[in-house]
Amino acid sequence: MGLSHQINQQADLTAGKSQLIDGFQRRVNYLRLSVTDRCDFRCIYCMSEEMTFLPRQEILTLEEIAFVAEAFTQLGVTKIRITGGEPLVRNNVMSLFNRLGKLNSLNELVMTTNGSRLEKFARPLKEAGVKRINISLDSLREDRFKAISRTGNLRDVLKGIETASEVGFERIKINSVIMQGKNADEILDLVNFVREKNLDIAFIEEMPLGNISDHQRKQSYISSDIIREKINQVFPLQSPLAIMPSLAASSAGPAKYFTMADSDSRIGFISPHSHNFCATCNRVRVTVEGRLLLCLGNEHSVDLRAVLREYPGDMAQLKATIMTAMKIKPKSHEFDLNDEPQLVRFMNHTGG
Repeated sequence: MGLSHQINQQADLTAGKSQLIDGFQRRVNYLRLSVTDRCDFRCIYCMSEEMTFLPRQEILTLEEIAFVAEAFTQLGVTKIRITGGEPLVRNNVMSLFNRLGKLNSLNELVMTTNGSRLEKFARPLKEAGVKRINISLDSLREDRFKAISRTGNLRDVLKGIETASEVGFERIKINSVIMQGKNADEILDLVNFVREKNLDIAFIEEMPLGNISDHQRKQSYISSDIIREKINQVFPLQSPLAIMPSLAASSAGPAKYFTMADSDSRIGFISPHSHNFCATCNRVRVTVEGRLLLCLGNEHSVDLRAVLREYPGDMAQLKATIMTAMKIKPKSHEFDLNDEPQLVRFMNHTGG
């Protein structure tokens, strides 16, 4: 009854609104939408080796996920990124991509994947309307790739990248989590790889989500500034604002990009520790169990699954709940590098 009362109380206030504004006057126009917590990898920074996944009745159906996506687009969201876990392990997930690709007000349908199934799915994804894809790749050495992913096969990912390149997405970006003692000596190798393949890359500071046993994050942490300087010594980086003012804004994400004079590849840095990007945050997440997560680094959230199942098919109720939730979006995350993470949920449960 409390939830119903709150929704009804907000219904008149939200009627006719076309965008989401939080309490700090930030416009939310980017949704990261998880379709599964399952993955065929067990990356050491993302989850534990032995995982317990959500039972089927606790996760949203593909129809419910599509309904949530439609609600957000009606509220002014113009970009949706499909995440997991690994999105392509979800049964019949292409039916969701095909449906989302037909949303008239959606400018960008994009996806993050580990690349293991791209050889099969790249072309159907492009045909469904996916414009850009991010592919996780933390090492170019088979033994290291296996050690970091635990269950992944580097050759499958490289084949997936090749197929995706042939299909012709607008852009393909490699995501690399760099860790001291794991892959920090491959920074330039990864830059050379994307230059050769005409791809982009984003180097990501490891985020303290979930209790991991493989390493201590405080010891493995390497800042974006150090990575950038290593690259800059070999490939001088230019601020895109000096040559292409629209470049930074076009990504609609947390990465800060740089360019190189002799390459079309863009080098990005996602720096939740060293360069907090919260002031310009324009995104929220919906986890696969229907939890509207207002911040990656906090637990502020609203249960959309309860609304979907108490009021099936009621778009007005769902939209009112989403708009009300904007009031609790926090100003910033609370990440730090303590050995014990503040947030016990793993990245695969969070959604990309």
